[in-house]
Parts: sequence; C-alpha cells; structure tokens
Amino acid sequence: MDGFVNFMTNSENLIMMVVGISSFITIMVFVGPALQSNSLDTRMKSVADERKRLRERQLDEINKKTLQRTPGSKVNFMKSVVEKFNLRKAFESEETVDKLRNAGFRGQTPIYVFLFFRMVMPIILFIASLIYLFFINRHDQTTTMLWCYSFGVAMVGFYLPNMYISNAISKRKEVLREVFPDTMDLLLICVESGMAIEAAFNKVAAEISVQSVEMSEELALTTAELSYLSSRKVAYRNFARRTGLDEIKALTTSLVQAEQYGTPLGTALRVISQENRDARMTRAEKKAASLPPKLTVPMIVFFLPVIFAVILGPTIMTVAKNF
Repeated sequence: MDGFVNFMTNSENLIMMVVGISSFITIMVFVGPALQSNSLDTRMKSVADERKRLRERQLDEINKKTLQRTPGSKVNFMKSVVEKFNLRKAFESEETVDKLRNAGFRGQTPIYVFLFFRMVMPIILFIASLIYLFFINRHDQTTTMLWCYSFGVAMVGFYLPNMYISNAISKRKEVLREVFPDTMDLLLICVESGMAIEAAFNKVAAEISVQSVEMSEELALTTAELSYLSSRKVAYRNFARRTGLDEIKALTTSLVQAEQYGTPLGTALRVISQENRDARMTRAEKKAASLPPKLTVPMIVFFLPVIFAVILGPTIMTVAKNF
C-alpha cells in the first residue's frame, strides 16, 4: 500500500500517466472513426439485400406457376408459327396485352398462344363447316349459300379467342371483387400494426392464397415490383392496370396520394375497406331481390301444372267414373 501511494505521489509517474492517457485519447479521436463501421450503411445494405431476396422469391414463384400451365413443346410450335407469319406485327397491340393481363395471362407465352389460335380457329371452323354442309347435310341450300355460311362460321372463329379472353376477364374480375374486402381488412391490419407497405403486401399475399390464388398472385407481383421498380407509383398503377377493377384503382389512388403527400394510410384503407364491404352486401341484396322474378317462369312451367294435376285429378276421375 505504501508503494502504491509513493508511486502515485511521484511527479514523474504522474506526468507519464497524463502523457499516456492524452496520447491514447488523441489516437482514438483520429483513428476511431476509421475503425468503426457505418451502422446506417450496414442497415441500408441489409434492407436492400432483403428486398432483393424477396423480389427473386416472388418472381420465381410466379414463373413456376406460369410454366406449369403451358407445355413447352406446344408453345415452341405455336411460337414458330406466329413468328413465321409475322402475326405479332399484324394483330398484337397494347390493348391485346392489357386484356391478356386482365385475364391472368402474363408474359410472352400467352401472346403467342392467343395469336396462334386467332389464326388457326377460322381455318379449322371453315374446313369443318365445309365438310358438314357439303358432305353431311346441305339443308336444301344452294352452293352459294353454303359457301356464305362457311365464311360466316370462319368469321365467328376469328373472334372466338377474343370471346374466350373476355369471358376469362369477367370471371377473374368477379373472383377478385369477391375477395377484395377480405384483402383490404388484412392489409389494414398489417399497416396499422406498423408493417411497411411492401411487407404488408407480402403478408397478405401469403394469407389470402387459401381463399383466392388470383389475388395472391397479383399481390405477390406487386410486392416484387415495389422491390425493384424505381417508383412506387408505377408499381401501384401496374397493379390496377393488371386487374382492371375500379375498387383496386381506388386503392392504388389512395396509395399514390399517401406516397406523394404523406397522408395517413391507415385511415384511407379503413374507408376503402368499409366501402367495399358495403358494396359486397349491396350486391348480395341485389341478387336476393332478383330471385322472385327469375323463379316466376319455372314455377309457372313446372310447379303449377303439377299442383293442378294433384288438386283436380281426383275430382276429374270421380266425375268421369260417375258419368
């Protein structure tokens, strides 16, 4: 203890300790920032890596589902025919691509399939109608009329692919419209719990897949676009453009306004969710109200004759037996 006190009271030792501590502090002041890692850069890099992994996973899932729908050999044959006759230049337009996207057909493969059938269907129906009208049943018509009928059937075949796409669009819109209120509720819960919009879309896409695969695919694709597109507005507008629903257009408008002006997103989503639930209830009430007029004709045709037979049958049999 005495030695430590003597050491601490020695002026030379105190000077050496002060110089050493000062030197250490000086070195740390100049060298410390270079040795420390930038936490902000590290966090931004981790976020970018996570967004990249999320984007790749979503795109892989979408590509797998698309490849499972179309066999490769048939698509290659259709593609070769379309390119040989240069049908893309003749028939492809931006409206055609939008219709295919609204029907759920994305990528280049559905375009080749659509153009192939648009060229082949008139030929197939024309040949089939000629065989039927000339060799099976002429229906007592002249040769000129038979040729006119065949050309008319060929014209119908030219528009059959468009009719099929329109029917697919209507069915898909109905499915998306039915599941959209539930989607809005899940999205509202995720946003109000503090999740970012990308994570919210990804979570809702995973949860809603049990109820609607179509909505899950659209949300997953939107999540991927939010990850790699330079502007979120483009991703939101692509979402509305692919679906073609007015309800989703209203949602994307609210998302764009929240992105541009910083308005509260939870309040807008709550209002949209309530409006869509009210609209779904209105559609259900409208269908219920339309049942009585629809049941009038079946009841007159099928039920009333049976009721008359049951009520008047015994009376008629009794009168016939007495007379």
